[in-house]
Amino acid sequence: MPVCPECGTANKEGDDFCGNCGAYLGWSQGPAAGPARAEEVSKTEDKAPAEQPPAPQAAAPEASVPAPAPEPAEPTEAPEPQSDPVAVQPAKPVAPRPVSRPTEAAEPQDGPPCPRCGTPNLPERKFCRRCAAPLTATAAPPKPPWWRIRRPFRRRVRIGGSGNALRRTIALLVLIAVVVAGILLYPAGRDAFQDVLDKLGNTAPITPAATSASAAVEGHPATAADDGLSNTYWGAPAVGDSVTFSFRTPFRLVDLIVHTGASPDPEQFRQQARPTVLALEVTAKDGEVHRQQVTLDDRPGPQTVPTGLSDVTQVKLTVREAAGTGPGRAVALAEVEFFKRT
Repeated sequence: MPVCPECGTANKEGDDFCGNCGAYLGWSQGPAAGPARAEEVSKTEDKAPAEQPPAPQAAAPEASVPAPAPEPAEPTEAPEPQSDPVAVQPAKPVAPRPVSRPTEAAEPQDGPPCPRCGTPNLPERKFCRRCAAPLTATAAPPKPPWWRIRRPFRRRVRIGGSGNALRRTIALLVLIAVVVAGILLYPAGRDAFQDVLDKLGNTAPITPAATSASAAVEGHPATAADDGLSNTYWGAPAVGDSVTFSFRTPFRLVDLIVHTGASPDPEQFRQQARPTVLALEVTAKDGEVHRQQVTLDDRPGPQTVPTGLSDVTQVKLTVREAAGTGPGRAVALAEVEFFKRT
């Protein structure tokens, strides 16, 4: 039986590789070399007793029987002269190799076939007896995570050139659609971004550089609408008249506050007519005009009108509707305040 030189495991006759560690057994340990090695070992064993020194014998007890007389010695030839002994280096001892003994009966090598060469092997073997391929079954691949088997994360099998061309075409169309949508939605997105900044930022009042009106009653000019006092007013002779406020530098108009009536005092508030609907026209530095209709309550006190317009250079208010109109009564606009984002 061939013995593995690496791990010392005994293998079957005809095995080329160890079943425990897969080491190559070598041709010198096959069945043909077994008997020759056994004969060599047997000769070594036969010579061993001859080389050992004889064991000392026990001394015989003294006897009363007289010893026989010695026989006359025959004449012997003179010994041949011997040469001087020569020094010889002692040989290195060789360890005896294991003896290969034939098995009593050839065991059938029935078992799972080798995945590489197809040779049947015993079930307890770890490596093939012909090609030393591992006989242990490999572990199954782990199951992919759930997000790998769900669309659109699951990988798709490429079906060839036509599928790739179709995929590239679809990707190009999607890219074009995204670009077009970005161009069309850019103004809305920009306004939404500015509105967020308006809510998060602070505001500060800004004074117009010039104020003019299409018409005004005597003693109540257009400048009374931005003098910072709510008990003076711009008096419009009739519905349809307008007042215009101009600014030196463009700014972000967050909102404006309107005071209607002749005074915040309730008794003096109703002495003149009050605007209830104003047409707001805001002009930007590039000439773009934003129009908005403003509805006001017929009550004294400030009323805030949110706007959120950028690059404002001019604001125009036109009286569209008024309450308390009558002969000799002017439409009173007490004060208009403007606030910018800081």
